[in-house]
Formats: sequence, C-alpha cells, structure tokens
Amino acid sequence: MNRRTFLKGASAGIATTSLLGSKAVANSAKELRVGLIGCGGRGTGAAMQALNADPDVVLYAMGDLTADRLQQSHAGLTTTFGDRLQADSTRQFVGFNAFEKVIEQVDVILLATPPVFRPQHLRAAVEAGCHVFCEKPVAVDGAGVRSVLETAAMAQAKGLSVASGFCWRSAFGHRALYQRIHQGEIGKVVGVHATYMAGQLWSKERQAEWSDLDYQLRNWVYYAQLGGDHVVEQAIHSVDKILWAKSDETPSSVMASGGRQTRTEAKYGNIFDHFSAVYDWADGTQATLQCRQMKGCHMENLDRIIGSTGIAYVDGWANKFVIKGENAWKYDGPSNDMYQTEHDDLFESIRNGSAMNQGVDMAHSTLAAIMTRMSAYTGQVVTWDQALNSQLELTPTQWVGGPGVDASVPVPGKTKLI
Repeated sequence: MNRRTFLKGASAGIATTSLLGSKAVANSAKELRVGLIGCGGRGTGAAMQALNADPDVVLYAMGDLTADRLQQSHAGLTTTFGDRLQADSTRQFVGFNAFEKVIEQVDVILLATPPVFRPQHLRAAVEAGCHVFCEKPVAVDGAGVRSVLETAAMAQAKGLSVASGFCWRSAFGHRALYQRIHQGEIGKVVGVHATYMAGQLWSKERQAEWSDLDYQLRNWVYYAQLGGDHVVEQAIHSVDKILWAKSDETPSSVMASGGRQTRTEAKYGNIFDHFSAVYDWADGTQATLQCRQMKGCHMENLDRIIGSTGIAYVDGWANKFVIKGENAWKYDGPSNDMYQTEHDDLFESIRNGSAMNQGVDMAHSTLAAIMTRMSAYTGQVVTWDQALNSQLELTPTQWVGGPGVDASVPVPGKTKLI
C-alpha cells in the first residue's frame, strides 16, 4: 500500500463540505499563531525553525509535562526572538492536559512530546482545525498507527497541512538522489542495505521528588511503551529511507533479532541496544537494517540501494550521494539545514493554501519500525497486516498518579506476539 492509495480510499468516507474550520480560514491572515507541545531540545529546535520560516509567525502558547523544561525553553527562545515570543505566563501550560489548552489558542501546532502521546495530540490538533508539524515516530504501537492514519485522512478532508519529522526527506542531497532512483536511473530497485550505528544516549539521574512515572517520562527513550525502542525512535530514519527507496511501498513482512549487551542496568529501562532485520516485499525485493546504540563502537549511517542497472550510495552524515552503474552520478549541489527546510515547506504550504499531507507516509514508516521491534522482541516473522492490526496497546491506561510502565525486558521466544 502507498500513500495515494490510502488517502484516496480513506478520504472518500469523510465529508469534505463545511470541514474547513475557523482556524483553517484564519490562516489567510498575516499573523500565524504557533503552539509548542513538548519543550525539550527537539521541541525548542522546532519552535526556532518555525519562527525562522516565516517572519509573521509568533510562538503564542507552550505546553509540557514539566514546568522546568517549559521555562528553560521559553527563556532560550525569548533571548533569540524577543517579542515574537508571545507565550506569556497565561499561555504556558503544564501537565497531561496541557496539549488541549495550547491547541485552543493557535493556528499551527508543533508536536515534540514523547512518541506515546503523538496519536492523541495529533488527533486533537486536526479536530481543532490546526496545521501540524509532528516529530517522528508518530506512534509506538499498531493502535497508535491506526489512529494516525485516520487523522491523516481527516486532515486531508479539512485541507490542513501535516508535516513529519522525517528530516532526511528534506535534505537537498537526499532529494536529488531519491528523485533519480524514482526516475529509474538505477533500474528496478531489488535490494536495500541500511545501517544506523550510533553511540550512547543521554539519561537523567533520578531525583528524590520524582515518582516512578516522572522518572520514566524524563528518560522516555529507554522505555518501549513511551518511545518505541531505538529502532522506532532513532533508526526509524533508516527504515523511512528504505521505504522511500521503494516509492513508499510497504514491506509484506520482516524477520528481526536484537538484544541488550551493553545497556543492561535498570536505568536503561526495557529497550534493546541493537537490532538486525530483513524486510521482504511481494515483488521479491529484500532490504536489511542493522542498528545499535553502543558506546565506543564504530559509528555510521549508510544506505545502499541496489538496482537492476546500478547502485546508489548514501552517506547521510558526510553528505555524500553517488550512483554507480549505467547512469553514474555524484551529487555536487548545495547542502541545507534539513530541519529548517521541513518548516519552510510547511509554512509555505499554509500560506499558499496548498496543504501538504505527509500523514500516511509517516504512519507507514513508523509501522515498519514497530513491526521490526515486534519481530525482534518475539523472535517471530511479523507481517505488515499483523503489525497494523495488532491488539497490543502500549499506552498506559492511567497517567495522573499512575504507577509507571512495566520495565520488564522482552525475551525472544517467550514474549508473545499480540
């Protein structure tokens, strides 16, 4: 299934008349009010890029789970943008319902919360008539992906822009190379090999006043229920590029393995530190992914797209893009700030009234990463349909006063495929 197929079918069931809410109409006005939900480093960066994308954008409201993170973000942004920071104390919201209060105030929403919250927050934003920038991944389980797919169709029917945080798709070198792949310059794509070999991540030391849930939320990257595991949270960029090479055609199945070798302490939650996967498509294409987060090891982020008449090589971190074969080519164009380009494209689409909708692509790439985790955790081959229709819901049923998530580490062969 690809993006066009899904949106055509899904939007047919949603009435398109009278769906342009007051916020969508208001976006023709000069000033656009932006709201930030999730004020950590990535959220603060997204706010900076939104403000840089359009001189008539103001940051009007902010929300986060914690006051300290919100205040730190607000102070830094105020230093840079001055009176364009209009999220004064009356428009700063803290807690699990902060997102609702931010959405009420603005035209455009930036979603940079831990991934577990994104399906709910995305749905609320689109229902309220807001355009959205949503960081990746957009969910941590099949239930969340199903919700995002429904929301993507809703956004299309309302004429709202939905932009994703799959930033490599906004890098000029990547765009130039993948355009050539899609034009057939390496022939039919028959295989992809991708690596995302990274180092150790940050962690926050526990404070006496934090509950178990507070601690986990501040270290959400180490809990599959909150961040999806690193194949879903970080190496998903490589998964996304695999699908991009296949023109966003989804794989039929995946067989994956993984485990914990270096991050075995309790502070590292319940996620793995390495994965290896093989994806299959109905046409016989195979793709492989290797990823890890280990201190002191070789690091690389490479993609090799194998075609019937050539091979494309991508070294994203070094900004190198080459095709070898019948149509040899090397990218010699400019480099760009791909994070900024994401927002430049989003706000241009809003101003022009030509809604961009990356909702299906971002949901499909997220599901491809989720099925990788499912396969590695259980030791089973997982099909696309199994992942999409999975009844496993990782989102906790209680947030306020909740006990925290189960930190048990999955055991392949014992953990059940649900």
